[in-house]
Amino acid sequence: MSFRITGLPAAHFSHLFALSDAELAAVGAVRRVADARDPGYPCRISLTDSQPGDELLLVNYEHHAVDSPYRMRFAVYVRKGEETYDKVDEVPVQLRLRMLAVRSFDAGAMMVDRELVDGRNLEEAVERLFADPRAAYLHVHYAAPGCYAARIDRA
Repeated sequence: MSFRITGLPAAHFSHLFALSDAELAAVGAVRRVADARDPGYPCRISLTDSQPGDELLLVNYEHHAVDSPYRMRFAVYVRKGEETYDKVDEVPVQLRLRMLAVRSFDAGAMMVDRELVDGRNLEEAVERLFADPRAAYLHVHYAAPGCYAARIDRA
């Protein structure tokens, strides 16, 4: 089964990098400089990990802006100057390196199913979850912290 993975829209965040730290705080965001942790901090725009010295913003973002009990927002890292990841049948390394929680939602934004999966096996989980015809799209979250990672649609 063919699938499409997308990161968050870069345009939603690019203006934030010009704000002062006080202005960022007023919108619930903080500026960070990536250290040498490995893997790095996961940028939700490009779906790549940071390198030491990268400028990042940690922002609270509503990644599931729906009219259902599953409306969600959480903290996400974004990196300056990134382009939105949007590829068919390709899993970014960032997702491969982590334990993931994958959740399927129907057209009414109600959860249909969920699965914990090692990122190295993401394709198998996608296939299983999309085998249910009610599954309209998937959300991927990093299992340990619970934060949003990416969206997967049928391609």
